[in-house]
Amino acid sequence: MPLLEHLLELRKRFVLIALGLVVGAIAGWLLYDPLLVLLQRPLVVAEEMRGNEMTLNFAGPMAALDLKIKSSLFLAVFLTCPWWLYQVWAFITPGLNSNEKKYAYGFVGAAFPLFLGGAYMAWLVFPHAIEILSGFLPDDATAFTNAQEYLSLVMRLLIAFGLAFLSPVLLVGLNFAGLLSGKALLGGWRWAILVAFTFAAVITPTPDALTMILVALPICVLYFGAVGVSVLHDRSVEKRLAEAEI
Repeated sequence: MPLLEHLLELRKRFVLIALGLVVGAIAGWLLYDPLLVLLQRPLVVAEEMRGNEMTLNFAGPMAALDLKIKSSLFLAVFLTCPWWLYQVWAFITPGLNSNEKKYAYGFVGAAFPLFLGGAYMAWLVFPHAIEILSGFLPDDATAFTNAQEYLSLVMRLLIAFGLAFLSPVLLVGLNFAGLLSGKALLGGWRWAILVAFTFAAVITPTPDALTMILVALPICVLYFGAVGVSVLHDRSVEKRLAEAEI
């Protein structure tokens, strides 16, 4: 495709993603109250374990409205995950024929649970972080936690982990599009491990090494899974080309 057509295709996909997020945000607005209860759960658990009162603090009515809008958009990212994942794939591989379009459904089918799986891992890590950090509170102290900062941290953490678990599927997509070879992925395994552990060290709220390792290991496993799929795909393509020449 010429550059202009690529830009038009990119604009088209952005518009479709934005429309999907708008629809998801409307649903997120309606689901705000149960979402708020769920996101406060780590504080409730820490409060029960420590005995310290831990309360979300809103600076004012505008802060509450701002947080509701952000939470609605956050929930929209999860509700419309299959939709925007498909748009990403459709932009990467716009020239697929009808037989090859089955890969698009496979891509979304693999990416959706991985994205949710990454978010779920973040959800498992976060209460542990709150428990450790609340341990520094003096006895009988009350922690007034800024609602915007707390919920923004939770939302960023869930989305960051989701995207991290999604990255191997995107690498496979680039391989199927002919933009990245399995050999190149295999050759960069050292950098991939370094990036995985650096990401885990930066994104995990606690300084303990065990949490960092538990976060980095699944990402490394997913990366090598992407390498294996890409290498097998490259061999299949080479075999088809060799047969075509004969």
